Amino acid sequence: MFTLTRRGAVLAAAGLLAAGLSAAAPGGTAFAAGHTTATRTTTAATGADAQRQAALVAAVKRQAALHPNASGRHICYAAHVQNIGWQTPVCDGAMAGTTGQSLRMEALDIAVSGVGGVCADAHVQNIGWQGWACAGDNVDVYVGTTGQSLRMEALQINVASGTVCADAHVQNIGWQGWACAAAGSTAVVGTTGQSLRMEAIELTV
Repeated sequence: MFTLTRRGAVLAAAGLLAAGLSAAAPGGTAFAAGHTTATRTTTAATGADAQRQAALVAAVKRQAALHPNASGRHICYAAHVQNIGWQTPVCDGAMAGTTGQSLRMEALDIAVSGVGGVCADAHVQNIGWQGWACAGDNVDVYVGTTGQSLRMEALQINVASGTVCADAHVQNIGWQGWACAAAGSTAVVGTTGQSLRMEAIELTV
């Protein structure tokens, strides 16, 4: 759950950005056309995947309609988890994935509203960084794999405007702590080169 303690931590991290102290990892990548790494080609989903994507986009639209905030910014996301499959979408700092079950996250689907767009890239077992995938408001962006039993190990994410914050629960580490990035920079969570699975994720914008 997104406890008050964790909410305070993300607000503190975001406050660093307001003070001009980036909490993002170095080497951040600008949004969309400004990416220094190649964006990967995505294909239109069909069948169950199309239904899942539609449900995620509906969730972020519903969040915007039912829970307006001062900024009008929302992010919804759904995790594909070992032995579970796709979970129900969650939004605005809620946890996707699992903790205490030693289950790997395999993929993540993300949609934003009131942000102008989102780009994401996953570091995957046996693959490495997949390459950036981007989408505008109310369109989903998908990273990771399904049906291959491969763990997600890290996620980098940025948005077209404002700030994005992420926190990952990682094998043998637990919750890492919030990483935040302003537009034009990239927030990175998880690990690379350690063969550790991501187990859960929380995102805010």
